[in-house]
Amino acid sequence: MNNKELRFAYKVKMALDANLDNLSDDTLQNLAAARRVALARKKQAPLTVRVEEPVLAGALGGGSMPSGLSSWLGRLGVAVPLLAGLILFAGIYQHENAKRVADLAEIDAAVLSDELPLSAYLDHGFNAYLSEKTQ
Repeated sequence: MNNKELRFAYKVKMALDANLDNLSDDTLQNLAAARRVALARKKQAPLTVRVEEPVLAGALGGGSMPSGLSSWLGRLGVAVPLLAGLILFAGIYQHENAKRVADLAEIDAAVLSDELPLSAYLDHGFNAYLSEKTQ
C-alpha cells in the first residue's frame, strides 16, 4: 500500500470508530463480510523474507579469510571490549574502595588523637556547638 491508500484507510477507520454506535445491523454485517474477504485475500498472499548474511568489511571483495577464522575474530571483537570494560570497572571499584577506607581511617585518627572524650561527640548539644563554630 502506498501512503495515499494508508491515509484513506486510516480516515475510514476513524469515521467508522466515531459512528460505531449509529451503524445499522445490515451495515455491520456487510463490514464483517468485507473484513473476512480481505483477511482471506491477505492470507493467500505469499510471504517473502529477505535474509542477508553479515560480512566483515575486509571480506566484501571475496576475502581470503577462512570462515572459521572470521567467526573467531568476530567473537573476539565482542569479547575483548567486554573484558576490558570488566577490568576497568573492577579497577575503579578497587580505587574508590581504597579511597573510602583511607578517608575513614583519617577521620578515626583525628577523633582518637583529639583531646575530647568520645562521649562529647555523642552529645547533641556538642554537635550544635560545633556547627555554630564552623559557620
